[in-house]
Amino acid sequence: MAIRERLSGNEAVAYAIRQINPDVMPAFPITPSTEIPQYVASYMANGKVDTEFIHVESEHSAMSAAIGAAAAGARVVTATSSCGMALMWEELYVAASDRLPVVLALVNRALSGPININADHSDSMGARDSGWIQIYAESNQEAYDNFLQAYPIAEHEAVRLPVMICQDGFITSHGVENIRLLEDEKVREFVGEYSPAHYLLNADEPMSVGPYAVSAYYMETKRAQREAMKNAKRVILETAERFANLTGRKYGFFEEYRLEDADYAVVIIGSAAGTCKAAVDEIRNTTGKKVGLLKIRVFRPFPEEELAAALRDKKAVAVLDRSEMFAASGGPLGAEVRAALYSAKSRTELVNYFYGLGGRDITVEDFKEVYRKLEELDKTHVVRDMYAYIGLRE
Repeated sequence: MAIRERLSGNEAVAYAIRQINPDVMPAFPITPSTEIPQYVASYMANGKVDTEFIHVESEHSAMSAAIGAAAAGARVVTATSSCGMALMWEELYVAASDRLPVVLALVNRALSGPININADHSDSMGARDSGWIQIYAESNQEAYDNFLQAYPIAEHEAVRLPVMICQDGFITSHGVENIRLLEDEKVREFVGEYSPAHYLLNADEPMSVGPYAVSAYYMETKRAQREAMKNAKRVILETAERFANLTGRKYGFFEEYRLEDADYAVVIIGSAAGTCKAAVDEIRNTTGKKVGLLKIRVFRPFPEEELAAALRDKKAVAVLDRSEMFAASGGPLGAEVRAALYSAKSRTELVNYFYGLGGRDITVEDFKEVYRKLEELDKTHVVRDMYAYIGLRE
């Protein structure tokens, strides 16, 4: 029987960490992810886990310690947000290139400046090319479920890449929702024991991790990372299938909400998908217009072919980014979706909007206006407001 609880997103992730009982957790506090190591530290103090907590002086040190522990053969977790991730920047690339299955609980928060502690995706989107697998949650339930799936993905012999599990700061991290938890023994059976193939503390296999690579070797390393990321697509789906068999909760690269027969679609990441679903239901129930939603769950590896297949026959699509890219091509998600549709030779009209930067609200009415503009775009085939900001004070 599943355990019914009411937890915040941070509590849910910390609960998952307790159930998994990783070997090492180096962490440095930063809003809004601070609660995660706090909760885990309380589990340690109460003897509920035997995880070794490493007190570090910065987020750069946290990821450095995570890399060292993972290279030694430990199962490792850490947590951060925003500028904390920015301070880890150098080490994010090291963890990925060294093929270390570190799991990072990332609570999305806007990057400075100006200073802002609320949700947007500028931290994780800035790290989208660092070589980490990225999985996003709409709800507290998804944050918990995604975290349980992280280690089987990261540690798979065909992958061996770090994973960041992302959720929106304060919206899910501190908001309390009803949630269904698994029993401890089921989690441990699902996640399994970690048995690294190669590690520094193996006296029978002397090795170095992260050595200097001259030009004759560096490119091959990058190619190997790319192959691992491609392999991750299969492993992500296999892990999701096992999880569905265990819980009945089904996950894929993305969720299609009333999308199959939709003429107009929104593509989005994170908690705002719930608001968009409410708009979809209201529009369909009151007008009968066929609108739908595609909510991205897995952003890295990017499911280009699968996404294009789901969208290629739509009349018009709006891609909503919660992060600026400061490029003429729009936002990071917009650029990826546009490229996917172009490769699929789709004639779908596409527009890219920015929303929610620095935690600004987006409402059902805002989404209804997006769908209205998509209908207009379908009729005129004239893009009047590409890269517009939803809710901007003029």
